[in-house]
Amino acid sequence: MVQAQSIQFRKNVRTIGAQVYEQVVRGAYSNGTDYPFEFNLSEPYVQTTTFLPEGFTYLPNETCPERLPSMKGPVDINMSEISMGEVEQSLMGDSGIMLGGHWKPQDCVPRWKVAILVPFRNRHEHLPVLFRHLIPALQRQRLHFAFYVIEQAGTHTFNRAMLFNVGFLEAMKDLDWDCVIFHDVDHILENDRNYYGCGDMPRHFAVKLNKYSYLVQNAGYNVSRPQGDIGRYMSIPHHHRGEVQFLGR
Repeated sequence: MVQAQSIQFRKNVRTIGAQVYEQVVRGAYSNGTDYPFEFNLSEPYVQTTTFLPEGFTYLPNETCPERLPSMKGPVDINMSEISMGEVEQSLMGDSGIMLGGHWKPQDCVPRWKVAILVPFRNRHEHLPVLFRHLIPALQRQRLHFAFYVIEQAGTHTFNRAMLFNVGFLEAMKDLDWDCVIFHDVDHILENDRNYYGCGDMPRHFAVKLNKYSYLVQNAGYNVSRPQGDIGRYMSIPHHHRGEVQFLGR
């Protein structure tokens, strides 16, 4: 009974805090309704998915499991600057890297082939930080993956949707990918159990952003989402340059 009361108390505190934050955000907009995201106060907190135990073995000719023991959960976030050369140096000698920048595991058959499209302009300090975190996470998930960075030249208004269209067409010329992921250059995943494999429905990965106090965005959309806090992401701080490059803007 004490435990149940404690759990209910924590839920009530989170709900009250979310309601207060919602009113602050709503109040920042003149008409009280035109705010940039929706609120979901009943999002489950506890992660219930079971992952394979340490020491679990599989053969190179078997399909890679989706819930590997290598997927530990929370990721150590390092927002300090790093050069692309340092990222490349960290990957040297990796036998999984193939011609064209593709990577696939050697100890099992990848379950999915995933192309990751990153629209880009004037974020040269952010791209290596994204790679520093996301490449090791995808390797631990044992996916066959490649990044496609689509850069917009010139001074016209940044057109994120156009870059995704171009990236999709170019990626599909390269390989018959099972699915593609539209990824923001300034979003860093905080949990490597946020599985980047394919599914039957569109998937919203960056469910909870630190810049929105980790409240669920666009709660009414008919998409799949990571459970609980698995979908937490941290945004790389930056000064706006006029280009809208990230989810929720």
